[in-house]
Amino acid sequence: MPIAEIAPSSVSFAASIQGWLTGAGLIVAIGAQNALVLRQGLLRSHVGPVVALCVLSDVLLICAGVFGLGAAIGANPLLMAVFRWGGAAFLAVYGLRAAWRAWNHDASALQDTRDTRNGLGATLLSAAAMTYLNPHVYLDTVVLLGTVGAQQPQDQRWAFAAGASLASLMWFSLLGFGAAAAAGPLRRPGVWQAIDAAIALVMLTLAIQLIR
Repeated sequence: MPIAEIAPSSVSFAASIQGWLTGAGLIVAIGAQNALVLRQGLLRSHVGPVVALCVLSDVLLICAGVFGLGAAIGANPLLMAVFRWGGAAFLAVYGLRAAWRAWNHDASALQDTRDTRNGLGATLLSAAAMTYLNPHVYLDTVVLLGTVGAQQPQDQRWAFAAGASLASLMWFSLLGFGAAAAAGPLRRPGVWQAIDAAIALVMLTLAIQLIR
């Protein structure tokens, strides 16, 4: 095969790898969205739909960022300030709630009742809120990933976006279904208390980093 035919595919593969590495580095950091997927996995409740919603949302936001929205937001100081302070407030509230549960030994999330409060619709609404009402998600996927992706040559941006989207698919699947597989030994109240304490620490640390 001529070298001229190999080079474009090699460049696309390199762009995909860069997208995967960049996406993995941002997505793996535990945030409010990841914490929700983890909790649903440990409860073994609507894991597949929640993972699918998070992955599809990430794909949508990554593509929007790579193909223009990220640069537009990054160039607007007012929008950046809104996402910065809004993201910090969102993370702080979520972190304080997790800290409250850990401090008070609140294991109410373990009560996996199948009533309307824990139905599929309500669960997906919670996941959508954690995604689309969380400014920190936009900072990661649209602004940061979008800025890196927009630096790729025009014909390589799809490859970068595909790599970042693959990282999201792999991470959320591992997080949700992995937690579901290990839910038995991990559903003890003491373990949940430790998980909530860790989530609180990470959320509050991220909030402080955004403010600074």
